[in-house]
Amino acid sequence: MTPIYNGMPAAELGSEGWYKPWSGGNGGNCVEAMKLSDGRIAMRQSADPDGPALIYSHREIAAFIQGAKAGQADFLLT
Repeated sequence: MTPIYNGMPAAELGSEGWYKPWSGGNGGNCVEAMKLSDGRIAMRQSADPDGPALIYSHREIAAFIQGAKAGQADFLLT
């Protein structure tokens, strides 16, 4: 099995299991996410599915989502 690391080619994670939870209204360019067997989450840009995958721990994704829900990422929208 290929070791999974941050920045690895997303294609090495396979083509099955990627989801687009944040798609809609942006011409098909969106973030795709995949839950890995060890509980970590891989993310990639849908427009570049063979590009790099960013690998996050469950704790990191939870902190990001909770912070976004609390408005801590609103500065990215202005």
